[in-house]
Amino acid sequence: MLVALPGFAFAAQVTVAVRDAQGAAIQDAVVWLDSSPARAGKSAAKPAEIGQVSREFDPFVTVVGTGTRVVFPNHDKVKHHVYSFSPAKSFEIQLYSGTPTEPIVFDKAGVVVIGCNIHDWMLAYVVVLDSPWFAKSTANGRAQLANLPAGRYTLHLWHPYQKAAVAAREIELVNAQASSELSAQLELAPPPLKPRRAAGDSY
Repeated sequence: MLVALPGFAFAAQVTVAVRDAQGAAIQDAVVWLDSSPARAGKSAAKPAEIGQVSREFDPFVTVVGTGTRVVFPNHDKVKHHVYSFSPAKSFEIQLYSGTPTEPIVFDKAGVVVIGCNIHDWMLAYVVVLDSPWFAKSTANGRAQLANLPAGRYTLHLWHPYQKAAVAAREIELVNAQASSELSAQLELAPPPLKPRRAAGDSY
């Protein structure tokens, strides 16, 4: 189904409100718009950062364009061993402190699951996209996509704890008001529970 949304011809804005079946806001949902012009007009990606703070990855979910260079600074007093076996990006930063000298380049679209080989409860996700129009929902469940040219798009939604894939939706931005709002619903599974070791461990 095609949904026509009002918007400026060269600078439309779409806000997606992501909630569960009870109406509660969902944070860290990734929303993106895809189209052939989007892929053709994709600009150079800005660098990103995923830190390790208090034996957790921060942020938990990161969304980037293909070709983005990501650094993994360790802000803890203990060492971390960051890795991923995901098809979209397999890499390993062996036991280290501080900030690695070389960033990791995420050059293939897909979802990358990241862990620490020392602290197995640590988990993060990187969603790598070919589209330049993406956003992540904040604590109020809202994700905002701005500076959108008029045209037809496919709207996608993803969350690491979703119970099932969310069907994509076709939308069209037409010449009218400056902004539009959509609602989306997700059913989430409980997050996995991995016990943490005491803070006094040597790593």
